[in-house]
Amino acid sequence: MGWVPAQGRLAAGLLVNLAASICIVFLNKWLYVRLGFPNLSLTLVHFAITWLGLYLCQALGAFAPKSLRAAQVLPLALSFCGFVVFTNLSLQSNTIGTYQLAKAMTTPVIVLIQSLAYGKSFPLRIKLTLVPITLGVFLNSYYDVKFSALGTVFATLGVLVTSLYQVWVGAKQHELQVNSMQLLYYQAPMSSAMLLFIIPFFEPVFGEGGIFGNGTWNIMVLLSGVIAFMVNLSIYWIIGNTSPVTYNMFGHFKFCITLLGGCLLFKDPLSVNQGLGILCTLFGILAYTHFKLSEQENSKSKLVQRP
Repeated sequence: MGWVPAQGRLAAGLLVNLAASICIVFLNKWLYVRLGFPNLSLTLVHFAITWLGLYLCQALGAFAPKSLRAAQVLPLALSFCGFVVFTNLSLQSNTIGTYQLAKAMTTPVIVLIQSLAYGKSFPLRIKLTLVPITLGVFLNSYYDVKFSALGTVFATLGVLVTSLYQVWVGAKQHELQVNSMQLLYYQAPMSSAMLLFIIPFFEPVFGEGGIFGNGTWNIMVLLSGVIAFMVNLSIYWIIGNTSPVTYNMFGHFKFCITLLGGCLLFKDPLSVNQGLGILCTLFGILAYTHFKLSEQENSKSKLVQRP
C-alpha cells in the first residue's frame, strides 16, 4: 500500500477499527437474541479464527513468532478465556448501554489491583476521576428498566477477570519481551483447546441449541469471528501508527456511537437518570485519559531534557 498516502492509510485503519468494533457488539447481540447461538461456542469460533488470522499474518511477515513455554502462557490463556466468556455473557444478558458502561469499570478495578497487589501509587487527580466513572455506572444500572441480576453478576465477573488479564498482559509482555500479537499467537490456540474441553459440559454440541445443531450454524457466526480478528488486528495497527491521544479519543467516540446504536437498533430504553449516568461516566473517562496522557508527555519531556 505504498502508493496510498500516510493520511489515507491512517484514515482507513481508523475506519476499519470503528466499523469492526461497533459491528462486533451489534452482531454478537443479534446472534444471542435472534439466533440463540451458544455463548461459549461463539467464543471458541472467535479464538479459532483469531489464531488462523495470526498464523496468516506471521506467514506474510507481519510479525515474527517468539518461542515461549506453555507454562509461561497458561495463566494468560485461562484469564483470556474468562474475560471473553464473561464479557459476552454480559452482552447477552444486559442492554448494550449497561454492557458498555460496565466495561468502563475496568479502569477503577485495574487501579485498585495495581495499588493493592503491586504497590503502585497513583496521583490524587487520577483517583478522583474514578469517582464519576463509578457513580455513572451505578446510576445507569440502578435505573435500567431491563435490569438483570444475572446480567450484573456476569458484568461484575467480566470486569474483574478483564482487569486481571490486562494487568497480567502488561507484566508478561515486559517479562517475556514480546508484543501483543506474539503473545496472542500463543494464547488463542491454548484458549481454544480449553474451550473445546469445557463446552460439552455446559452447552449442547449437537441437536437443538448446539453449535452443530440444525439451523444454528450460520454465515453470520463466521463473520462475527472474522470481525473479532479485525478488531484485534486494527487495534494493534492503530497503537503502532498513531499517538495515544488519537487512540483514546477515538475510543471515546466508539463508546458514544455504540450506546446510541443500542438505543436505535435494539430499542433499549434510556431514562433521564441513565443518560446522566452515561454523561457522568464519559466525563470521568475523558478526565482520566487527559491526566494519564499528560503524565506520559511529562515523562517524555523529562527524558529528552536529561543530559
